[in-house]
Amino acid sequence: MAASTAPASASGLYADPREDWLAQYSEEVLDPKRPIVDPHHHLWDRGGQRYMIEEMAADIASGHNVIATVYVDCRSMYRASGPEALRPVGEVEFANGVAAMSASGGYGPAQICAGIVGHANLLLGEGARPVLEAEITGGQGRFRGIRHSSAWDADAGIAGMYANRPQGLLLDKTFRKGFACLAPLGLSFDAWLFHPQIEELTDLARAFPDTKIMLDHCGGPVGRGRFANRREETFVEWKASIQEIAKCPNVSVKLGGLAMCLLGYDFHLRPKPPSSEEAATAWRPYIETCIEAFGPSRCTFESNFPPDKGQCSYQVIFNAFKRIAAQYSEAEKTALFSKTATDFYKLKFE
Repeated sequence: MAASTAPASASGLYADPREDWLAQYSEEVLDPKRPIVDPHHHLWDRGGQRYMIEEMAADIASGHNVIATVYVDCRSMYRASGPEALRPVGEVEFANGVAAMSASGGYGPAQICAGIVGHANLLLGEGARPVLEAEITGGQGRFRGIRHSSAWDADAGIAGMYANRPQGLLLDKTFRKGFACLAPLGLSFDAWLFHPQIEELTDLARAFPDTKIMLDHCGGPVGRGRFANRREETFVEWKASIQEIAKCPNVSVKLGGLAMCLLGYDFHLRPKPPSSEEAATAWRPYIETCIEAFGPSRCTFESNFPPDKGQCSYQVIFNAFKRIAAQYSEAEKTALFSKTATDFYKLKFE
């Protein structure tokens, strides 16, 4: 029986990880002592896919010095009964249980799930507050905020299952009443969307300047559907939106999510996985644009595992990031790999 409420790759946005395919290629870890806080990963056991603490710990053990991670909502382990609004509390309780397992030291030195980003339905309006309060309790000091995905596109070739989600969610008045509950509770908001929607998030960020917002996955640049074979033209549009939202001081950005199929690269279809040089070449324009716009103090590298594991290994993804970051100062590298994430999610290390 599936242990969660949705198939792992039902979104259609990423390739299923294949351990045998990934095992065909490995490389020496670059700058292996550099501390890394991975601010975005998921855990699930569903749809024939398992990515739990054992799998996460094994990826971390591949050579990079990951000292802590942040768990991000993925509809995993919701409560099976009780009020619908409170079912996402189960995911926070689950992630906190994983954090307790990690704290035992039995899964390596990294503090897995040191921070937790859950979900609350902000379309509940002011009714979202008791859900958030229950999640604060369930997180036992680790709950930091929520993600309410607004990813939508009318083109199912882009959006996958998200084509059925509401259009213009971030502009909805009731949603914004729910959003207004976050800052008074000291909570942040992770934004997952596609790049044509960045303008809507910019409007939201300006309306709530006291709420900390993390733009996930470089703002979701799209390279498929109607954007296929239009990479240069689309890049110009995406870059303009990134530069505009970066003017909002309450917004930061996660550098990653680029190994999903959404971007339009075919690494997962090749006979062997990409090297970190190949990955860095593909992703560099997006990552450098974000760093230039936001500055290193508002940028943080993310694994987005296991979705990004469909195209490369944990070893390769952080090697690619290290190649891209080589041009920056030591202080800037520290921000990109650990400090920005630590500060944004208010992580505490023992």
